[in-house]
Amino acid sequence: MNNKKIFVTGASGFIGSHCVIDLLEHGYQVVGTIRDMSREKTLRKIFSKLRLDNDKVNFKKADLKNPEAVLSAMNGCDGIFHVASPVPIIQPKTRNEISEIIKVAKLGTLNVLNAAIKQGVDRVILTSSVTTIFGSEQEKTTYNSSDWADYEGKNANPYSKSKILAEQAAWNFCDKNLINLTTIHPSLVLGPALEADYGSSLEAIIKILRKELPFIPNFGFEIVDVRDTASLHRIAMESPLAIGKRLLASKDFIWFKSIAEIIDSYYPERNIPKKVMPNLLTKALSYFVPELRQITKDLGKEKRLDNQESIKLGWAPRRLEETIIDSAESLIQLKLV
Repeated sequence: MNNKKIFVTGASGFIGSHCVIDLLEHGYQVVGTIRDMSREKTLRKIFSKLRLDNDKVNFKKADLKNPEAVLSAMNGCDGIFHVASPVPIIQPKTRNEISEIIKVAKLGTLNVLNAAIKQGVDRVILTSSVTTIFGSEQEKTTYNSSDWADYEGKNANPYSKSKILAEQAAWNFCDKNLINLTTIHPSLVLGPALEADYGSSLEAIIKILRKELPFIPNFGFEIVDVRDTASLHRIAMESPLAIGKRLLASKDFIWFKSIAEIIDSYYPERNIPKKVMPNLLTKALSYFVPELRQITKDLGKEKRLDNQESIKLGWAPRRLEETIIDSAESLIQLKLV
């Protein structure tokens, strides 16, 4: 019987809640931090519906900017999944907004790591992002875990800066304090939404299902299933070979046109737009549709990730078609589209 207790920050988020589910499915106990304790009831209903043991999870209110709250919540834990981090759908613009997102990401990470030392926890899995991998000034077609995005580069936005600085701070801290760290770098995370508060990852599927644009932007991205992202966190924690590694959580690259075609094949009655939008039109519309501004520089570009280090640990991500359809079906069942 597995008696290990794992501390999961951001347990009510898209990735965090799936991490809790995966841990419970594999016999772990969980202490999950949430900022709003009213979310506990919803999460427990979800776990009950999935026939998981609610007695094995304990939710605690903890603002990660408060070191004492983090330290108290972590008491008795054996390992850490630090998942929580601010993820804006639309990038902040003002200097104060940018400064805040960077401060929260870095300070929260260091507070968790300081608490780990005081509680004697030496195994940490940090949820980073492919935004710390992509974005180097040297354009490449395939990236791997040795690649680092340039914090001061022209391709860095406030979110990527926050993730780069938080990850760098974590590696520096753990090297100095002999904490066994692994970072997980998810690409675009899709998969089943568990509730109406689905976060930002599924915005692309929402927009396709709602037919918000008459054409599909000439854009593609590496995709990973949220369930596979969660399992890689656990696999990394269980494997000594993962210590000190930056692991890419991504299945494969896919064009958004192909995503639209897959959804349309399963839901033909929705008449999903599948024609590709000319790049000039996308750039013009980006002045009115903020989400498009983040992709204009990558229109028509195919940037891939090498996930072999993760595969070697026994990680086996599911087919992208399954991920896409499960994403769409969950949003339909939740009556969000």
